[in-house]
Amino acid sequence: MNYLMTRNAANDFDTFFNDMLGNWGVKNSTIPSVDVYEDEKAYYLEAELPGYTEDEVNVHVEKHVLHISSEKVNEKKENKKFLVRERGYVKFDRSFTLPEGINESGIEAEFSNGILKVTLPKTPVEQPKKIEVKIKK
Repeated sequence: MNYLMTRNAANDFDTFFNDMLGNWGVKNSTIPSVDVYEDEKAYYLEAELPGYTEDEVNVHVEKHVLHISSEKVNEKKENKKFLVRERGYVKFDRSFTLPEGINESGIEAEFSNGILKVTLPKTPVEQPKKIEVKIKK
């Protein structure tokens, strides 16, 4: 069975240092977390994008690859002296190779409460035809 495959989920350089040094208990905010599941009609991808709006997120398919990206930048906080700053927005790009049997022109996305839900409808599977063969006598 074919499933959505993640492509280039993180920068290799960042991954190397996070693996070697640990992330100090801070979640890597540059890569949104996703869940992918399916039923008989479609695959579904849900991405956590807290703090983003629908206008700040780009979703498109190119050459059988689903791309989710944003280039939101931090607001300038000129009058604040931060003691700890863990919240931030940076450019991200998640890519997923689509399996065979996806109706690419029917892909839809919804954005609500910081969750992006992408519906990837499956193409109907042709059922094998039963052909009666008559035996000559």
